[in-house]
Amino acid sequence: MIRQTALTAVAVLALSMPAQNAAAQTFSVKKYDIGGEGGTDYLTAEAGSGRVFVARQTHVMVVDANTGAVIGDIPNTPRVHGIGLAPKSNHGFTTNGGDSSVTMFDLKTLAFIKKIPIKVGGLDGIMYDEAGDKIILTNHSRPGTAVALDPNSGEITGTAELEDNAPEGAAANGKGWIYVNNEGKNTIQVLDAKSMKAIKSWPVAPCDGPTGIAYDAVNDRIFAGCGKTSVVVNGSTGKVVANLTNGDGVDALGWDPTEKLIYIPAGRSGDVTVVHQGSADVYHPRATVPTFPGAKTIAVDPVTHRAFLFQPERGPSTPPPAGAPAGTRPTPGPVLHAWFIVVTH
Repeated sequence: MIRQTALTAVAVLALSMPAQNAAAQTFSVKKYDIGGEGGTDYLTAEAGSGRVFVARQTHVMVVDANTGAVIGDIPNTPRVHGIGLAPKSNHGFTTNGGDSSVTMFDLKTLAFIKKIPIKVGGLDGIMYDEAGDKIILTNHSRPGTAVALDPNSGEITGTAELEDNAPEGAAANGKGWIYVNNEGKNTIQVLDAKSMKAIKSWPVAPCDGPTGIAYDAVNDRIFAGCGKTSVVVNGSTGKVVANLTNGDGVDALGWDPTEKLIYIPAGRSGDVTVVHQGSADVYHPRATVPTFPGAKTIAVDPVTHRAFLFQPERGPSTPPPAGAPAGTRPTPGPVLHAWFIVVTH
């Protein structure tokens, strides 16, 4: 039985801005308790279908964004981090850190196809380069790597060595470049998508710890999600052209190119900063929308113009037993609620 507890709130923030930019926007927030076990990392929205794929540590839940109902499950994804969707080939992929593999599945039926071993290890982020028709993995290996997969066969077609052991999100510009956020070095590296070689490295100060990333093809701008201050970067020169103030505990970033809205989730404060793009280098804060503490990743459906987050709510943790080695972590408490959060404006 699926538990569906829907809680609705409306968040409105009237911002101190010049009159021409001062139109506050109203965002509605719905929360569904989707149940199930496991923690979380990334989630991915399938454009226009209403399906959202949610990583749950050992499996991936597929949720109907319209109702909060769980409509599918992809099992045996140990320590899953992210989900990449390749609609051209009708295949989906998950990054499984637990056994250093990628699960390949049928995008329509969710049926398992095969597991692809990734020898470099450290699997984390994943994205689909539509123009190049490649699945790109970003791995916390030593050194950090970006691995390209053929979405039709699942075969590895290239591996790039990166300057950081902690690469995070990646985005493609559709013209042969792939941008990768390096959380430890505070840089964006540029990869040649054809050769899978790093060709440029751009510092992104004042950004600290870039994680989430999105690309605006119309204006050739990269959006990098960072703790407290995110940045907008010129996609050709690497110059930081704007700073965006947001909360802390950011691990992803969403972009709606039609509405020209950037969504920056902050896990520590439990909210999402929404920023409107006025022009290529001009950005205006629109709202700070309360979501849920710990919700630090986000996915945006550019067709329905909704943003999605997920965060389990746990009971008290269990302290390490007496005599446990120093540094032993407490055992996380049980999942009391599993909040699937929908933000609409």
